[in-house]
Amino acid sequence: MPKPIARSKTKKAVAKRFKITGTGKVLRSHATRRHLMSTKNAKRKRQLAKSGLVHKTDLRRIKANLPFG
Repeated sequence: MPKPIARSKTKKAVAKRFKITGTGKVLRSHATRRHLMSTKNAKRKRQLAKSGLVHKTDLRRIKANLPFG
């Protein structure tokens, strides 16, 4: 009997931080939105609430840790 190939598991820490879109792009949340919010103006807080795209140099690392999309 041949040994089965090891299944790659999803890294749960990565799954909580990133989302893969239908077209294969990877979304992330912005930093500096946890505390000291009173010093930031409304426009800045509004822009930080939106999700951003992951840089192309990090895509392979993140997608390797999310094998099931």
